[in-house]
Amino acid sequence: MSEDIILQASGLTKEFKGFVAVSNVDLTVRRGTIHALIGPNGAGKTTCFNLLTKFLQPTGGVIRYNGQDITAMQPADIARLGLVRSFQISAVFPKMSALENVRIALQRRRGDSFDFWRSEKVLAGLNHEAAALLEDVGLTDFSATLAGELPYGRKRALEIATTLALDPEMLLLDEPMAGMTQEDIDRISSLIRRISANRTIFMVEHNLSVVASLSDRITVLARGEVLAEGDYATVSKDSRVIDAYIGVGHG
Repeated sequence: MSEDIILQASGLTKEFKGFVAVSNVDLTVRRGTIHALIGPNGAGKTTCFNLLTKFLQPTGGVIRYNGQDITAMQPADIARLGLVRSFQISAVFPKMSALENVRIALQRRRGDSFDFWRSEKVLAGLNHEAAALLEDVGLTDFSATLAGELPYGRKRALEIATTLALDPEMLLLDEPMAGMTQEDIDRISSLIRRISANRTIFMVEHNLSVVASLSDRITVLARGEVLAEGDYATVSKDSRVIDAYIGVGHG
């Protein structure tokens, strides 16, 4: 596999009791890019995303990350390789502060268990790095705020911070803009653009204006198959893509 290819799926297929949700999908993600997976409702995007992140096991096909076959691996195992799904390590402690949530994720990266019983002095050693990650996602002013009290958009930013604490080489985002106000969308879009400077980003996203502004390359799914691929200017003019979104393929 070429050194500039970080993730590659060949013939990826998933069948559920006779229904083929993803059919023979070939997908290549190049290192250092933002690659979006889009498609109308029912296109198989979520299934494909779950296959790539190993939350589902494929019926057929092969997935390679940095040339290594990860088809049979578990999510935790591929996370250790540097392929991490955002919200995999999420802000699941609503009664802990934003700083404490990121600190827990840092402990996980270090290989320790959740050291709730450790002395405050030991845990405080992670505070500087945790604070730096909060600054990266624009949450410095919210470091002492309980995660459960954060506004929705800020909570998503915290979830990204906890993922970044694992220091992923490739970050996979599942609809990062879902349910957000335009202000939050603008903020998270800027965050994604910033963190992509030294990472590869793969995302499923419904908001086409976000896809247009962020993505280097786009794969379009329809009825579980790859319909088109290219930059936004190319796929947005493809008659098959237009029909899939506004014609009989939508639904």
